[in-house]
Amino acid sequence: MRTKLNITEGIFPMPVLMVATYNEDGSVNVMNAAWGTMQERDTVVLNLTESHKTVKNIKARGAFTVSIADAAHLVEADYFGVESGNPDKFARSGLTAAKAELVDAPVIQEFPICLECEFIEYQDGKYGCGVIGKVVNVTADEKVMTDGRIDMSKVNAIAFDPYTHGYYRVTERVGEAFQDGLKLKK
Repeated sequence: MRTKLNITEGIFPMPVLMVATYNEDGSVNVMNAAWGTMQERDTVVLNLTESHKTVKNIKARGAFTVSIADAAHLVEADYFGVESGNPDKFARSGLTAAKAELVDAPVIQEFPICLECEFIEYQDGKYGCGVIGKVVNVTADEKVMTDGRIDMSKVNAIAFDPYTHGYYRVTERVGEAFQDGLKLKK
């Protein structure tokens, strides 16, 4: 038996992404965006409306960064989602930023993984996806690396649950992609 549910953003887990830009005065702007994904290996898609200050900044600067939020900074990540338009928002978070290596956008130092993106286009049609960016650089904090590779159990990423509006920790590896399914192949 299955239970009928209301239609919502029903894919779980949804990533908790921190999208960072510079404001026109050079200050740091960060927003929490759960509606984002990789469209291709080097292309990020963020479902953001043009009314967001962040989108205006992306268009003006031609760049943005996307960081993966972690459990250690859940309060700050959620704050970036509930506080909008406050020019002191980043300062209040207590986090720190540095200029990205290849794009005109900030890297939030405390988040473990950061994708530096060049703005490609904004799609706003009925089924448009919003901001599209080309990933030109990826950096990770050394604390989440093992033998030169990202160790997702150390990243301690969080995911958004659209059904109950909760956050969940994503830490345990449970299988091997492109291998475990081969057990059923004949």
